[in-house]
This record gives sequence, structure tokens and C-alpha cells, in this order.
Amino acid sequence: MRIIKDITNFIFIEDIPRKADIIFIPGGSYPEPSEKAASLWVQGFAPYIIPSGLYNMRIGHFPGTKSKADIYNGDYESEADFMKDVLVKSGVQESAIFLEKQAGDRGTVDNAFFSKDMTDSMGLVINKAIICCKSFHARRCLLSYTWVYPQTEFFICPSDVINRGRKDWF
Repeated sequence: MRIIKDITNFIFIEDIPRKADIIFIPGGSYPEPSEKAASLWVQGFAPYIIPSGLYNMRIGHFPGTKSKADIYNGDYESEADFMKDVLVKSGVQESAIFLEKQAGDRGTVDNAFFSKDMTDSMGLVINKAIICCKSFHARRCLLSYTWVYPQTEFFICPSDVINRGRKDWF
């Protein structure tokens, strides 16, 4: 079991949130990362949020939420639209949300690159950023966003999702 423990310690990272310039949410169909981002926004940790993602390119559409379908049951065009609904229902003002709806083919790397295009076009300098993601996705998010934003300090604030937490991911 040592190998499972070693891999778990590498994959699952978590930081204490700190004030940042923006909150990033890489695409997905679980609402928990967006709920976490909304909570951090409401607490004043960052002024803006970029939910990023089109949909799973293998299936060609957004399949719907993987949890809490009784709350988030809209007909969403993209992952970003789904995450926006979660954010708004969780108290985030629409004016603070900037949707990135191009990321798809290369997953997390696309989320990072297209978010960078967006922040650059808005003239935002991102010195510090929070990433709200699924807990088993934390290391990949940190690696991808650090590659695209090499001068930025990132704070990873993940959320466990059904059957994919630190204790049962494998």
C-alpha cells in the first residue's frame, strides 16, 4: 500500500486560501468546486472568477451534473455555463464571472491556456490566483496553470466529490 500512499500524497494537495487576483475553476460536471469558489468569492478572497470549459469532446456535449441534480438541473450548453449557474445560485454576482468556453480537446491544459488568453485580453495581471478543482485533480491543475502563468503564486482549494476523495480515489 506504500505506492498508493505515495501517489495520494503527490496528487492531493491543498492550500489555505489567501487573497488573490482571481479564482480559476477548470472544467467539469461536479458542482462542488464551483460551490467552493463561490464561498471564497463571497468571503472576499478574489474579485473575479473564470469557470473554464466547453464539454467532454468524446461525447460532444455537456452531459449534465454528476451530483446535486436536484439543485443544478438546467440544460447547459457548456461546462462553463453549468459552473456559472452553480456560482450564481451560491451568491456570486454575474458581473464577477467571466466564462471561458473554448477549452476542450486538451483538458486542463486548455483550461489554463484559454483562461490566460482571457485574462490577457482583459488586461489583468495575475500575481496570485486560487484554483478550485476536484481534489483528485489538484496536482494536474497546479502543473497546468503554473506552466501557463509561470510568475503567478497559486493556492489550491480543492473539493472532494462522490467516490473520488483522498480515501477512495484509487
